[in-house]
Amino acid sequence: MQKVATIEDVAREAGVSRQTVSNVINAPSKVRESTRQKVHTAIEALGYSPNATARRLRTQRSSTIGVRLDAFSGGVSGVVLDRFVHALTEHASTRGLRVLLYAARTVEEELRQINELADGGEVDAIILTGTSREDRRADRLLERGMPFAAFGRPWGADDIAKADHPWVDCDGAAGTRAATEHLLERAGTRIAFVGWPSDSETGDDRERGWREVIGPRAGDDSAPRVSSEGGVAEAQVAVRSLLRDKAIDGIVCASDALAIGAHLAAVETGRPELQIVGFDNTAAAEALGLSSLEQLPERIAAALLEMLMGPEDSRITHPPAPTGLLVKPQLIIRQA
Repeated sequence: MQKVATIEDVAREAGVSRQTVSNVINAPSKVRESTRQKVHTAIEALGYSPNATARRLRTQRSSTIGVRLDAFSGGVSGVVLDRFVHALTEHASTRGLRVLLYAARTVEEELRQINELADGGEVDAIILTGTSREDRRADRLLERGMPFAAFGRPWGADDIAKADHPWVDCDGAAGTRAATEHLLERAGTRIAFVGWPSDSETGDDRERGWREVIGPRAGDDSAPRVSSEGGVAEAQVAVRSLLRDKAIDGIVCASDALAIGAHLAAVETGRPELQIVGFDNTAAAEALGLSSLEQLPERIAAALLEMLMGPEDSRITHPPAPTGLLVKPQLIIRQA
């Protein structure tokens, strides 16, 4: 059976962008005559037939926002996005909107999903999660003119002042700054940091807050930095070695999984009272009585909807203004 040509096939054949093909079909006056001719030649050669039903649907409103459903990963720290999606669904419902969850294991899969949802008129907007530097998903949505916002910053220079799309993110550095200041006041001056390898943008942001408070001592024997690629078990091994070699008053961690590993190591080395602060405020951290930083995903969800719709509107009528917002996490103190 012969494969049905897509708009991407036409773009590739004509040597133009997908958006240019879309303009030739839907707004030809925007495109030069020579380019229009190339596109029409490619359409004829491939037998491409624009989907009239999809174009009709795109002119209507679906009252639906699309969000990718992350693959289940288990562990301690996989609950933040679950809480975010739950909060987003509740806040959207009060504005008369639905949330459509779609699955994608890779960026390529998500790009295809974005195209299908937009072409089919199934969503009015999309909220991205798990953002990264030079995010191809954001580029695709900007190219298509699809309203969207992101839970997560673009990770470029001067994100807030030079944002090219709306986003909301947890201010990780502000959180670990508050945690480090708390431990300096309550525990002592020798505050360690347990984080991920330095190629993690989120991890680097959270480490930065600790470094800003500790200053030049960050990384030396009085304020060591420990790296753990994995979760609880790996952090337990790393912190066990740290506590046997150095005198530490407290530990700031980049996640609750790392904090739980650090706590198990502290118990194992005879220091169950060691002050430790995690990040994400999971139920596991609460059950162990560990202090942690609460990301406030409910506040983030509400802020994203306001960016897409304004403070009171019930419809997404135009692409939202590009702006960035950092939400400071709340320090939840549980250890005396």
